[in-house]
Amino acid sequence: MNRKLMEILACPIDKHFPLELIELTAKEEIISEGTIFCSKCSRYYPIIEEIPIMLPDELRDKNQDIEFLNKYKTTLPEKIITKGAPWHL
Repeated sequence: MNRKLMEILACPIDKHFPLELIELTAKEEIISEGTIFCSKCSRYYPIIEEIPIMLPDELRDKNQDIEFLNKYKTTLPEKIITKGAPWHL
């Protein structure tokens, strides 16, 4: 995902803007792995293989979210691990 995309992204749930970007893996302006966090509703949206996955709860892949959280649980902020998804570790 290009970092500049953050200038136009809003939360799909509550339309909050701006969102917080947490970079885990990046090269120049491209974020390969990371999260987008909405401070209003406390949801996170993973960035996996450069693609931001910004879906409402009912369309999210629970297994993919849990795998992502487990992979980065020592790197992600506590607010994402404990509050950021419809399901928690």
